[in-house]
Amino acid sequence: MSRVVVITGAGGALGSALASQFAGEPDTDVVLSDVSEAALAATVESLPGEHGRVETVTADVSDFTQVEAVVARAVERFGRIDVLISNAGVLSPNGRIHNLTTADWERAFRVNVLGGVHGIKAVVPVMRSQKSGSIVLTASVSGLTAWSHAAPYCATKAAVIQLAKVAAVEYARDGIRVNCVCPGTFVSAIHEGLPQAAIDAIGAKHPLGLGSASELVGAYSYLASDAAGWTTGTAMVVDGGYSAP
Repeated sequence: MSRVVVITGAGGALGSALASQFAGEPDTDVVLSDVSEAALAATVESLPGEHGRVETVTADVSDFTQVEAVVARAVERFGRIDVLISNAGVLSPNGRIHNLTTADWERAFRVNVLGGVHGIKAVVPVMRSQKSGSIVLTASVSGLTAWSHAAPYCATKAAVIQLAKVAAVEYARDGIRVNCVCPGTFVSAIHEGLPQAAIDAIGAKHPLGLGSASELVGAYSYLASDAAGWTTGTAMVVDGGYSAP
């Protein structure tokens, strides 16, 4: 029987790398979702030639009904869901707390926190009926450290870490594992246009230098796999040493 993996936020750098990783794993079918239809199409185009069956659904994770539709499509097409990678997220504007608007905070919480909540709410009934499943949320090392001028992002990623821990406790007896990955800074589209000096400064904060999305996927692959069968409620840090000092 093929394993079925659902990935939200599949249109960004990390989402695309995750899609390639899981679509290329043996006996694995994937359902990919993103708010951007164009980005989602680009991810599908980039998938390796040899991969399992692929389904796509455009959805905004801040809207629970749209996340429900992603889950429903996965079940309709493949009959089950073994893994949910809740990866959709947004950055917050650069500014000190007193200069940020309520709208800035609300957008960060709607996508970064409620996106994860909606994914859990939508997929848990399916996984409970199977008595098995793995949920992996994308948090950030910013949820464990303090990034000046990025309070909404830091606060929401800290909330994602705690959400994973609480969900892990609540659903362990249902056979559902819940974990999160805390990436450091990796090269993505958000760095386009930045002066090289700024990129070098960011890289200097990571003892191993700036990472790439492809260097993060191993953590997700492990947490989603049977090899992590006794791992739940963890926040796996993959940050090139950023949080070590």
